[in-house]
Amino acid sequence: MSIRTWPREERPRERLLQIGAEALSDAELLAIFLRTGRRGQSAVDLARELLICFNGLRPILEADRKSFSERPGLGDAKYAQLQAVLEMGRRQLREELQRGPALTSPLDTRRYLAAELRACPNEVFAGLFLDNRHRVIGFEELFQGTIDGASVYPREVVRRALARNAAAVIVAHNHPSGVAEPSPADTALTQRLREALDLVDIRLLDHFIIGDGVPVSLAERGVL
Repeated sequence: MSIRTWPREERPRERLLQIGAEALSDAELLAIFLRTGRRGQSAVDLARELLICFNGLRPILEADRKSFSERPGLGDAKYAQLQAVLEMGRRQLREELQRGPALTSPLDTRRYLAAELRACPNEVFAGLFLDNRHRVIGFEELFQGTIDGASVYPREVVRRALARNAAAVIVAHNHPSGVAEPSPADTALTQRLREALDLVDIRLLDHFIIGDGVPVSLAERGVL
């Protein structure tokens, strides 16, 4: 049955406009993105099918082009549309950080770093460079490794911080396993980075580990 034949108060788009996006289910939100279903399937039916096939909403959002586009009812056009939506979300988070000091927006900082790194299939180490008021200058992926780890060189982090005239740095890396608990190697690396940056009078403010849940702050763990 087409969604157009449903009572208005049950249609996902009308429900979103009336009660807000946060009140909708994953299937309803995905149906609004899809806009149309397939022959014999409404957009909501197709959304529910996709959520089962991909095992949730996040795997759909993080799917590569091949696995996404080959599903009936999707295709390259919707893949391109999804990537545009996700990139706009990342840019919105970046702009939120750039409007004020990163340290006064710890939630925004976590959300932004998670949006940048959580979906990476391999380990990526990145830096968020800040000025002397802790406003964001820029974000860079500095090192990439295999799923088992990345080789991080403190001198390169220092070099990039100096090149950007940064007064402080927040670093982060993802754990592709999804487990955000820092390893002894993560703790040792944090200490090495702090010592290297101290030599040029640049503060290391935090090191976040990005996994499936809330990013873990090593500063909050007492490492910094």
